[in-house]
Amino acid sequence: WIRDSMAGIGTMTYYDPEDGSFGALGHGITDSDTGILMPFASGSLLPSAVKAVKKGASGEAGELRGDFDLTGDLGDLSANTSSGIFGTLDPGEFTERLGDAIPVASAGEVHTGPAAILANVEGDAVREYDIEILQIVEDAADSRDLVIAVTDPELLSITGGIVQGMSGSPILQNGRLVGAVTHVLVNDPTRGYGIFAQTMLEQAHSVSGTDAAA
Repeated sequence: WIRDSMAGIGTMTYYDPEDGSFGALGHGITDSDTGILMPFASGSLLPSAVKAVKKGASGEAGELRGDFDLTGDLGDLSANTSSGIFGTLDPGEFTERLGDAIPVASAGEVHTGPAAILANVEGDAVREYDIEILQIVEDAADSRDLVIAVTDPELLSITGGIVQGMSGSPILQNGRLVGAVTHVLVNDPTRGYGIFAQTMLEQAHSVSGTDAAA
């Protein structure tokens, strides 16, 4: 199967100010017909704004709908992997607005209980919403390390839970980056899965050929 191009809305999970690298989605971009990872010659990260939300319901996944800003790229993609997409951001006004870096938790430091996600579900504003980490999945191999549930009343009223486009939303616990949202349970959109931040960083360093650090 050959695709001339592919585009969609997702969420950037992290940016490392030390080397300019970023990770997003927490899962790969796959061909809609074959389900396999899409090879690519080049790719770009573009800013977007959420214009509308299709609310999730049991048996039907919701989605964020919005527009891309085609006036300029924020950075370039270098890898599409099962743990996310990775690349480098160009320094500028966007990276200056990202704020201070926060520490990353190792997989062993993540625990069940209250947590939060950073999500953009309206315009280009990023807000923090409450979630619960329900389960740590041992030896997960498909970006489903964490079972999570959305508990924030405001987010539930807007999206119904987890919707397409929220993949990559950072998961925070005790002031540290612990993971990213990756999937929704179609029969219960308030629940879904997440990947460890450590897994994403290890994959990013693997494709870049550098040593990983938690």
